[in-house]
Amino acid sequence: MDFHRHGLLTTLGFAALTGNSALAIYRSRDDPGSVAFVAGAYASIALLFHFLRRFERGEGDRGRTKAAVWLLTTLLTAMFASRVAPLMPPPVGSLVYLMAAGTAGAGFWSMFLHQ
Repeated sequence: MDFHRHGLLTTLGFAALTGNSALAIYRSRDDPGSVAFVAGAYASIALLFHFLRRFERGEGDRGRTKAAVWLLTTLLTAMFASRVAPLMPPPVGSLVYLMAAGTAGAGFWSMFLHQ
């Protein structure tokens, strides 16, 4: 990542995300599932930043870049919903999954179907 071409706030935000993820992995080192979750979320967010930057600059195939952005945001939504919903009472957990599905569907509609 070329930090010289981006603003200071972007660099600080990415550094904070990296430090927070490293700390979360360190604290969860005895729980492989939590380590995998944090590592997967970090990788997804890093890839999302990459593809959003490509999309903003108009680099590469716009359709594939939009698909990658939608897939990564849907993945992150599903990952976080799967961690939150089991902590809630069953009706609220169902609502969390329903909202996650609605968010993914609305994102698909807005990126690919809406003109």
